Amino acid sequence: MSAMPLSTANWHWKNKNVTNWAKTWFEQELVAVSVKGDGEEAVSISTVSDVDGDVELGQRKSKLITIFDVKIDLTWSGTASDGTEVSGKLTLPEVSHENVVDKVSDILYEWTLSTTSSPAVDALYKLAKSRLPRLLEAKFAEFPKAIVDRHGRDVQVSTDSSRAGTPSPSVPASATSATSTGLAAASASKPVKKAESAGSTATVSVEASFMAAADDLFSLLTDEKRIPAWSRNPAQSKAQPDTEYTLFGGGVKGKYISLTPGKEIKQTWALQSPTWPSGHYGTLTTTLEQGSDSTLLKLTLEGVPTGMEDEITRNLEGYYIHGFKSIGLGAVL
Repeated sequence: MSAMPLSTANWHWKNKNVTNWAKTWFEQELVAVSVKGDGEEAVSISTVSDVDGDVELGQRKSKLITIFDVKIDLTWSGTASDGTEVSGKLTLPEVSHENVVDKVSDILYEWTLSTTSSPAVDALYKLAKSRLPRLLEAKFAEFPKAIVDRHGRDVQVSTDSSRAGTPSPSVPASATSATSTGLAAASASKPVKKAESAGSTATVSVEASFMAAADDLFSLLTDEKRIPAWSRNPAQSKAQPDTEYTLFGGGVKGKYISLTPGKEIKQTWALQSPTWPSGHYGTLTTTLEQGSDSTLLKLTLEGVPTGMEDEITRNLEGYYIHGFKSIGLGAVL
């Protein structure tokens, strides 16, 4: 099988996990954040103690999309006007594409002061709380572009004639997505061969509760006029049994099996990727459980080729769960 044409290679759905790289980026970039007061006061981020979560670069229909949701623990320190050395901790429970790029919610800051309180110490603490968030958010605004600049070539085949003959860079071990690895290699000298048989399969599932009615979520999942709001790509969907559908600009396709409004959607599901076996379809069951003030959305995909479980789980979370979060249907923890 020859390598896929450059004109179509970038239409496929593919992800690259860049979490390890992102942790290093935060550790290096955030400690550069500092601010001075009107006098001798100065305060800065001293260390990034922990970054917990996932960061990915995805592609749908030639569009690169950053997918990230991380909790960041920081320590801060400074010198008060009377010379006292002051320190404390800062936790950001959620730094995500939704509140950095889409601006659908504000970033929360949880501050603690470790130094004994005094007028000078309290003044520095106030300076930190009032000035550091704006500087941190300026750094976070640079993060999506940094992901694309560093990793874009690994998930997107160049159609620029000046670069078309240049082999894609090797994908590091941290790029755990088999899909992104395969498509990056498709433009190089050794083509990727699509698996012809699924062999053994597994079942994966993801779930989240949203501040929305079950009927509304059902409509968002099946109405081709509403699907692009969260999928960010055209869709074809007639929402009737035995009719075909496509999502994510053709990245996913299948056929509806049964639909129970506000309750359940059962459909065949196939990923258009060199690593997904030819002609193989899994079965995606979406259940909606209406609660008093939220709805539990659960996606269960049966028939996932063994070895692709982690990749498909990340894709379901990134494209479905984060898709709904991106349009303001905040997930309920």
